[in-house]
Amino acid sequence: MREATTRFATENGQKYLTQLCKHFAHKIDVTQSGDQGELRFSCGTGYLKAKSDGLHIRVLSPDDTNLNDTKSVIEDHLLRFAFRENAGPLVWYPVGSATVNFLEDKDDQD
Repeated sequence: MREATTRFATENGQKYLTQLCKHFAHKIDVTQSGDQGELRFSCGTGYLKAKSDGLHIRVLSPDDTNLNDTKSVIEDHLLRFAFRENAGPLVWYPVGSATVNFLEDKDDQD
């Protein structure tokens, strides 16, 4: 599996998480619970977490092509929803197998 993470710095992380989940729920399987969301695309899965410093996104896909497709669809929609923030492209970071799951509450410092 391929994995990448990014953070969209904003005070509106919860708002964008909710917008993304509601939007994609019309087309794909989506789960949202509180400050977390999961988007299950055919090309990969996106995990969202709203935190005080922004919206954290983790994407998992079986290969690089699908990873790029999953990142692109999430990023494109997020930047459209957040157009008032004049944000540039997201910076994605590849993740190794030893990465701590950023969705685990015990690791949150908020």
